[in-house]
Amino acid sequence: MEPSKRVRSINLSEIRKMFEIAGENSINLGLGEPDFKTPEHIIEATSTAMREGFTHYTSNMGILELREALSMKLKKDNGIESSPESILVTVGASEAIYMCMQALVDPEDEVLIPDPGFLSYDACVNLAGGIPRGIELKMENDLRMTSQEVQEGITNKTKAIILNSPSNPTGSVMKKEDVKAIAEIADDHGIYLISDEVYEKIIYDDKHHSPAKFCENAVTINGFSKSYAMTGFRIGYVTAHPEIIKELLKIHQYTTACASSMVQKGALAALEGPQNSIDYMVGEFKRRRDMVVKRLNGMGVKCINPHGAFYVFPKVDNPYEFVVEGLKKGVVMVPGRAFGFHGKNHVRMSYATSYSQLEEAMDRLESMNI
Repeated sequence: MEPSKRVRSINLSEIRKMFEIAGENSINLGLGEPDFKTPEHIIEATSTAMREGFTHYTSNMGILELREALSMKLKKDNGIESSPESILVTVGASEAIYMCMQALVDPEDEVLIPDPGFLSYDACVNLAGGIPRGIELKMENDLRMTSQEVQEGITNKTKAIILNSPSNPTGSVMKKEDVKAIAEIADDHGIYLISDEVYEKIIYDDKHHSPAKFCENAVTINGFSKSYAMTGFRIGYVTAHPEIIKELLKIHQYTTACASSMVQKGALAALEGPQNSIDYMVGEFKRRRDMVVKRLNGMGVKCINPHGAFYVFPKVDNPYEFVVEGLKKGVVMVPGRAFGFHGKNHVRMSYATSYSQLEEAMDRLESMNI
């Protein structure tokens, strides 16, 4: 007996593979999660919900007060008019990505994805029977997706476009004119525009722009993992036209039923409570970014200055050898090829670890005599 062909076509995550082979004294620049503690008021709200017995199923859509708070957040932060009825609370942004592919993509439909891009996009398109088509993120564009490349990639089979800004793995932030132009392209062609915005709060030198401000066919995905250091809570959300949400709900009902009840209370506290932890975290990430980019360029590794997220994506000669030699020195990195064909000459490093650890990692890499 064999598993399905579509599952056999999917590889396990290269990111997790690198994490699992890290030695005891290794410095892990592989996993993408903030190294900060979850703010105390979020932990307290979650634990209070458990103590008070809020431990059972909720509405499939998520608790109303959280969706109301998300509606206000989307209007204030993103310029998106979204009623609570058009917001679905999910088990992390990852579930939302999977739901979108299952609900909106038919076999042989093409989906344009950033290349290099978050590895779940390619896998989720394939699991839906669709065909992922990579849009090359070019060095001359600071590894940003542009409207010109998207326009050139559209065919009569294109069903959806996935945007991710700020980007994992490149840290690039899309320009407003490109976001707006791609939104118009999606509307003109009747194509779904799926925007993964989980890093929206982690921006240094730019501003975030949500395509749903400009597009009727937009599906906006976001979550709490990155902005509030809540990766283990597994809580996210998706908003779109109510008719799209109705289709996404079908997938959600038969996979997870609802997001964790007490975690939804924690997410509500995150939205309604103090936001200063985000400012502190972003300031520290910027300090780390500046040091890492300077050190890499100083040792002859070409590294574009990322404007968001917490990754650098330097271009290197012989990236496989670079990663292997780094492991020998106790520095864990992810080969860029894991993020798509056009990542093949790069490696991804996360600077979501302490400044002192990053300095030590740069010292070890420099000792490789690259």
